[in-house]
Amino acid sequence: MPAGTVLVRSDAEAGRVLEEARRENEALPTLGLLGGDLCRTLGGRGDPTRASEAATTVTVDLGVALLDGRRHLFVAHLVARRSWWWGRVTAVMNAQFLGSWDVAPRSHPGDGRLDILDGDLSPGDRWAARRRLESGTHVPHPGIAYVRPSSWTVELARPTPVWVDGERRGEVRALAVRVEPEAVTVVV
Repeated sequence: MPAGTVLVRSDAEAGRVLEEARRENEALPTLGLLGGDLCRTLGGRGDPTRASEAATTVTVDLGVALLDGRRHLFVAHLVARRSWWWGRVTAVMNAQFLGSWDVAPRSHPGDGRLDILDGDLSPGDRWAARRRLESGTHVPHPGIAYVRPSSWTVELARPTPVWVDGERRGEVRALAVRVEPEAVTVVV
């Protein structure tokens, strides 16, 4: 593991470390991933012994979000939703997984793109999609827009709760995201 590597146990912790480095105008540190959805996407097991003895080092993209004008960084995902069961759900994915769900089966954290899934499904379609989320077979679906841009902007109809790497960051109306390609070195 490279000297100065910062070990993190979650995507949220990784994001906080990177945001602190940016606030202090420091270089982004190498992150040793011991958990989280980015770790899982990269095939990591969260084993500290492996991280120090037989680790793989890769460079990944970094997500940057402007939430009503406030900047937030994310390594794995950003989700805007009022509920999983009704209303619009928007998932901006740098990682493939969100917990046990394979939300963005085509996502790759080093491809210079964000995978964005956006939809407002009927209750029946929502239930069917939910059953297929673990296997990643919920897409393609005619009610789920799936795009892979390097940047994306949306104005939400009403204030909507947003989670960045699993942590709630408030309610927003204006959401803009972009990717910084190959911005972070990680060890799994």
